[in-house]
Amino acid sequence: MKNSSTRSGPFAAFRTARFVVAFPIVITLGVLAGCAATTTDGTSTDQAAATAISVEATATAAEVMADNQEAKVTRGDYDAATATTVSLDGTSATASGDGADGVTIDGSTVTITTAGTYVLSGTLTDGQVVVASEVDGAVVLVLDGVDISSSTTAAIAITAADEVAVVLAEGSTNSLSDTSSYAEDADVNAALFSAADLTITGTGALTVTGNGNDGIASKDGLVIESGTITVDAVDDGIRGKDYLVVTGGDFTVTAGGDGFKADNADEAERGYIEVTAGTLSVEATGDALAAETDLVITGGDFDLTSGGGSGATIGDDDSAKALKGSVYVVVEGGTIEADAADDAIHSNGAVHLSGGSLTVASGDDAVHSDSSLVIDGATLDITASYEGLESAAITIADGDVTVNSTDDGINGSDGSGAEEGAGGGMGGGGDSATSGVSVVVSGGTVVINAEGDGLDSNGTAEITGGTIVVNGPTNNGNGALDVNGTFTISGGTLLAAGSSGMAVAPTSDSAQSTVAATFESTQAAGAIVQLVDSDGNVVAAFESTKDFSSVVFSSSDIVDGEEYQVYVGGTVSGTAVGGLYSSSELGSATSVTTATAGEELSGGMGGGGQGGGGQGGPGQAPPAN
Repeated sequence: MKNSSTRSGPFAAFRTARFVVAFPIVITLGVLAGCAATTTDGTSTDQAAATAISVEATATAAEVMADNQEAKVTRGDYDAATATTVSLDGTSATASGDGADGVTIDGSTVTITTAGTYVLSGTLTDGQVVVASEVDGAVVLVLDGVDISSSTTAAIAITAADEVAVVLAEGSTNSLSDTSSYAEDADVNAALFSAADLTITGTGALTVTGNGNDGIASKDGLVIESGTITVDAVDDGIRGKDYLVVTGGDFTVTAGGDGFKADNADEAERGYIEVTAGTLSVEATGDALAAETDLVITGGDFDLTSGGGSGATIGDDDSAKALKGSVYVVVEGGTIEADAADDAIHSNGAVHLSGGSLTVASGDDAVHSDSSLVIDGATLDITASYEGLESAAITIADGDVTVNSTDDGINGSDGSGAEEGAGGGMGGGGDSATSGVSVVVSGGTVVINAEGDGLDSNGTAEITGGTIVVNGPTNNGNGALDVNGTFTISGGTLLAAGSSGMAVAPTSDSAQSTVAATFESTQAAGAIVQLVDSDGNVVAAFESTKDFSSVVFSSSDIVDGEEYQVYVGGTVSGTAVGGLYSSSELGSATSVTTATAGEELSGGMGGGGQGGGGQGGPGQAPPAN
């Protein structure tokens, strides 16, 4: 939710929020011109440069878009029989038809000076098409087999017009290429450039080579409805200043800068990207999709690589994210595959994943939000990351989440660095909890494979539903669970296995009881652990993917105060969630320890009840770009 107070700095305009929300998570953050660094109470690290913006964590795509400027779509319908025909012939051109007086030709420069429909075909080997219309009405450029190249400027330069549509004629193949360099202060600086609102439509093909800067750029809004579009640019591939809206099309974009970009940083209702359909293949040195305000995705198929992918190294000041929105990133549909050297999904405000299928790999955080992250319906598979999910407030209410990380799987952190301190024991430490930081799981399925802490909150943690399985660290400097503040469970199923040096479990006064046990010796990866109640019934069976020396289990089947036998061995079968199986047989399994539900951990450095000890994992400061 963007508040209705007057803004200064990068957002001079303001708008009134209109949101109906399911979870009352409202976070205030500071937004800088190009970066943000804040605490969860809204205090910016640079108050002189920051502007307060209130974001609603569960805002839907429709709610976010309702506060944005409406995109202007120029219809590309035309009648070839009444259109003006412009025939390009190497170093010159001819115009015919009723609107021919709106075309001037000076050598290899073709200038269109009035509204109307113009069908272009042929070749300009070193020329340019200019649209300079000062009258009301749309200019419709139909590209029907054109090849335009320029050694000095843009191939097509729309310098003035009320609105423009570029139509890719059915069955046509078209290409545009520009100069190898532009002056730093050049107004026209892309192979296909528009100073007016631009719509690209039609079913033909267009190849754009941006030798000097961007491939396709509009200084106003840009809407792309269809076409097969290939862009290779030394800087940004496709850029709209006020907005970039994609409702269809097949894109292959290679960019030395960002792939798709909207960069109006001065007006809060502009600078957004919206994708509702289409196939987008992007390989960008910078960000694959970068919105100065909101990035909203409700459909489409995405294949995104940024910065060389998750195995690449980038500079400290470089940004190579797959999906980036400075205020919002909202995903409600589509199929997204992303491989990023930087964060795969990033927002300085809020990230809301409520639909779609996302498979991401990241050299940093897979999903990072400075203030709030909500997952309530998406399928998110994090195949590689430094940290999986990171935000000051993390809520998982529905969906399927799989996390693989070399550090924390889930990290509730505001990036302040103030969270270093006590953790460990039944219920965590509490003394060093960071105010306003939380991790809440109320539904869905979460499977974590972490080398650092599995589920880590530098504030509080609460589980009210869902299924959470943590294959945690093997070293005693981290824990499968690590909560600095209050850690409660009142519903759902939790299984966490990992090292015992900093083992943590939900507090003993939680509404739902927990069995927590440590082992005298480390159990090998592949070992089967079965938890058996006093009647001999198996209440949980787990096959670990790693060595482990502690197990924490909670579900509605656990009876507070009852003693449970912990067996190692036997067989598992049926449906598995992260190694937690629905069926098992004790067979020749051996009882290795006992644990009483609701009591403190029985070994290691975990300690008990409300005890402290251990060090909470340090949070990672949010990137500055």
